[in-house]
Amino acid sequence: MLIKRREFLRVTSLLSLSTLIDSTIAGGLAKTERMPALFIGHGSPLNAIAENQHTLAWRSLASKVTRPTAILAISAHWQSRNGSFLTSNPQQQIIYDMYGFPEALYDVKYPVKGFPGFKQEMLSEGLQQGIGTTVDWGLDHGSWSVLVHMYPEADIPVVQLSINADLSPMQHLNLAKEISALRNRGVLILGSGNLVHNLRLRKQEATAFDWAEEFDQIIARKVLQGNFDDVANYQSLGQLASLAHPTNEHFLPLLYVLGVATRGDALSWHNATFYRGSISMRCLLVS
Repeated sequence: MLIKRREFLRVTSLLSLSTLIDSTIAGGLAKTERMPALFIGHGSPLNAIAENQHTLAWRSLASKVTRPTAILAISAHWQSRNGSFLTSNPQQQIIYDMYGFPEALYDVKYPVKGFPGFKQEMLSEGLQQGIGTTVDWGLDHGSWSVLVHMYPEADIPVVQLSINADLSPMQHLNLAKEISALRNRGVLILGSGNLVHNLRLRKQEATAFDWAEEFDQIIARKVLQGNFDDVANYQSLGQLASLAHPTNEHFLPLLYVLGVATRGDALSWHNATFYRGSISMRCLLVS
């Protein structure tokens, strides 16, 4: 059963491109040089229609990585129960899962193809048994608000993977390790969340709360040290963790990017800034 945390204001199925998946995708992806992986601090949906330091950083990161053949996105805004799910739409539907924003935001289109055969063609047999598919989801704003800046031509197929709310953070990290081979098949693993995310305590000023900056720096340091298990065990930080993440859905996409990292990868933080004091906009490049 899928959790739909908000009713959709609109769901638009974008069919302006051909619904046929091109032959490269239909036949599976060939082995490639190892692709990087990215964690993006996505912040406000309004970034989709903005040009600011955050969106410029996203564009810069896209320019630093090899052009992917396909993108596997893990967004904070799609949680599921009773398993993990992949979108299997031939043409991705764009989900406007936010309320009360300017009309221009709901006019944004991202007419990108999906990859219906991703599960069967790209995942191991063991993973195929543990991951379902659905056409009842598409790309929520955690994915498309970032991709419109990174790949504005919308010409790279995108599949979204749900965050299984029944798993612990460590189990998410371990699941990500099982999909790390996708990096050798031309797939960009793209996690979209925030290193610190507390909407209830946001303020007008961008300057970070002391607790937000402390948590942000602790986790950023552990990542660079390669202490990924400690990152997954972030709740051991007690009240600091509770303030940084009253709920964990914005933290979990980071674990998917760490899980696909291997020894020898270079890890670098980018755009280490805050939005409204309680939302970290940090981005991580694994290459």
